[in-house]
Amino acid sequence: MFEDSLIESTNRIKTSRGKATAMSFIIQIAIVSFLVLIPLIFVEALPAKQMVTELAAPPPPPPPPPPASAAVAKAAPVVKEQLNPNELHTPTQIPKQIVKTQEVASAAAPSNAPPAMGGVVGGVPGGVAGGQVGGVLGGVLNSPVAVPKVQLKRVRVSQGVSQGLLTHKVDPQYPPLAKQAHIQGTVVLHAVIGKDGQVQGLQVVSGHPMLSAAAISAVKQWRYKPYMLNGQPVEIDTNITVNFTLAGA
Repeated sequence: MFEDSLIESTNRIKTSRGKATAMSFIIQIAIVSFLVLIPLIFVEALPAKQMVTELAAPPPPPPPPPPASAAVAKAAPVVKEQLNPNELHTPTQIPKQIVKTQEVASAAAPSNAPPAMGGVVGGVPGGVAGGQVGGVLGGVLNSPVAVPKVQLKRVRVSQGVSQGLLTHKVDPQYPPLAKQAHIQGTVVLHAVIGKDGQVQGLQVVSGHPMLSAAAISAVKQWRYKPYMLNGQPVEIDTNITVNFTLAGA
């Protein structure tokens, strides 16, 4: 041992460390193998009773109780509802056979007999019970329904329609001041034409103030044909345009 601790040892002394290590590994392997093989050899030591109980199938469930509705239906008597024959009811089930019935009135009376009608002798067919012979003067069957006529006081028409009704036209006189100032353009007037075709009212819609007075003075002398609606003359509401040009002055 003292020789092994020296650096200049000649390894003359041989130890048994390698053999001891090999024997230790062999013994440990034998012990582990023995512990693994014991449960495989002695199988009777397992709890057989517990294994049987776990592998056995559970018993089937008990049958369900009968439904309560069937028991109540057997116990309670069936009550039939009394239906009124004069009223319509929704059928609860479809009948297997359809019974053909005939009306008593059609079987008793002949087919060519005219239907019975109320009223008095000599009255109008289909009249009301309690009427008079020959009807009443101005009754429902003899008098047409009168439709009231709507009286229109005034209607709005376009400028093109009003120009087609024009029968007499007076050209406006060009104002001298406007001519000297070289003012020209158009004047738009709002006019109301009566049932007789005469201009009743004029209002300036647009235009130069120096030209408006001359336009109004000329349009007041214009005449139109009456505008007919449903065979009657009515007043019309329209616009009138008057042109002023220096070339035509």
